[in-house]
Amino acid sequence: MITSYRQLSLDERGLIQLLLSQGCTLRAIARSVQRAPSTISRELARNGWKVERGPRGRGRPRKAGGYRPLVAQERARDQARRAQHRRRLEPGTWLWRQVVALLGSGHSPEQVGGILRRMHPDDPGRRVSHETIYTAIYAIPRGELRSELIGLLRHGHKKRRPRTRGIDRRGQIPAMDSIHVRPPEVEDRIVPGHWEGDLLKGGAASASGVGTLVERSTLFVTLAKLKDATADAAVDGFSRVLNRIDEQRRLTLTYDRGREMARHKDLTERTGIRVYFADPHSPWQRGINENTNGLLRQYLPKGADLSVLTQSDLDDIAFDLNVRPRKSLGWKCPMELFFPEFDYESYFRKNVAVQP
Repeated sequence: MITSYRQLSLDERGLIQLLLSQGCTLRAIARSVQRAPSTISRELARNGWKVERGPRGRGRPRKAGGYRPLVAQERARDQARRAQHRRRLEPGTWLWRQVVALLGSGHSPEQVGGILRRMHPDDPGRRVSHETIYTAIYAIPRGELRSELIGLLRHGHKKRRPRTRGIDRRGQIPAMDSIHVRPPEVEDRIVPGHWEGDLLKGGAASASGVGTLVERSTLFVTLAKLKDATADAAVDGFSRVLNRIDEQRRLTLTYDRGREMARHKDLTERTGIRVYFADPHSPWQRGINENTNGLLRQYLPKGADLSVLTQSDLDDIAFDLNVRPRKSLGWKCPMELFFPEFDYESYFRKNVAVQP
């Protein structure tokens, strides 16, 4: 079985012309040349052959209209000698350096594509899609450069990959309000001040933890240093970071049923925020926070000892996330939506942009 394509030879092209002059059909010619009918059809279409219209009259047999084997052979040689189109994204170019710089600062390929479209709306030569970025990285031969670039990707797979409910055995949290009685404006995601929260655990036996909070309308993230994964540590840590935010922008908090939120009433007393609890085994009810936790694992990997991080370290991590433009925000970043005075374009030119 033939698994690769062979270019037509001059002898085959000469036979095609002879069979055409005898009035053979394309399928008959294909059988004689032992080629696919589509191969013969494309050969004739690209080399000027035209079907004779009308009935055949008396006289000589009709000629192959416009098809000449020598001309077709020479044309095929010219096409083979021509250089292929230059790839859109190649090492050494300005666009490559800019993409690598953005990947190195923690952005995903899709975010890189969105940022470039935003910063260069009228210059297609300075924009690139996320698929092109993935293709360019995985097309690099095995070696140090390929490993380094794959390490910049969020999941770092060596190869590109094609993409239960149960009984809740945890103890009940006293006096909790269900997500189903949450105010309707929370679902609308129009007014800032409605948050989703969770606890990321790490270290031996998951003894250390970091509290994560994300605002639903702007995707603004703040992280809380917790001394351990207990309810006392949670109320202290969450209260500390929430009280850094204006009162009118800390209205509600949607949390899962983790026992670390057992003192939610104390949290409400300290911050004024009203806590609502999602249904058991329903992470999609806090989908924004679940997605954010996935992004945070780039900085806080599973198994890492989170107790060594200071609140200042966590603030730096949150800042990195908050200055990443997001597709769901029209390629704006959470920081400029939560703090309108923040000038992202000035930040980009000063800290991320690569000079041509």
